[in-house]
Amino acid sequence: MAQATIELINALRLTADNLRKGAYHSWGHHGACNCGNLVQSVTQFTKEEILEYAHTGTGEWTELAIEFCPTTNAPLTLVFNKLEQIGLTPTDIHHIEYLSDREVLEQLSGGFRWLKRNKKEDAIDYFEAFALVLEDKLLQHIDVRLENITVPLNQKILATAE
Repeated sequence: MAQATIELINALRLTADNLRKGAYHSWGHHGACNCGNLVQSVTQFTKEEILEYAHTGTGEWTELAIEFCPTTNAPLTLVFNKLEQIGLTPTDIHHIEYLSDREVLEQLSGGFRWLKRNKKEDAIDYFEAFALVLEDKLLQHIDVRLENITVPLNQKILATAE
């Protein structure tokens, strides 16, 4: 499972929102498929630029993610470095492309169901559920014990006087 980061959660929500607002979605298009739409949100590349970069490698996003080399500065490598920086792994990229991570599917609104990778509405549901899963993981690591919350002494006095 991806590393829960605010950047990734925001990117997943932005991708869902962009799709909901009419962003082009085509599973057979590297720049407009599930991963392509996420890459657009993360990098600000256009779908055409992503398609061009993806064609420097071989295969679908799943194969490209497994084969990428983090030591070069090729555009496609930069894309994968960015996805890795925000918390994704090659396995996560595979699951995003196929809408297949069981943990995410179990958090879908309305309960578990299998999704179709080429259906825009399913991609939206998956991105939103993935964001919720990661948000829950992130919240589990926030220490909100009262003794860790400090208020300057003069603010305590003012609050008590009012």
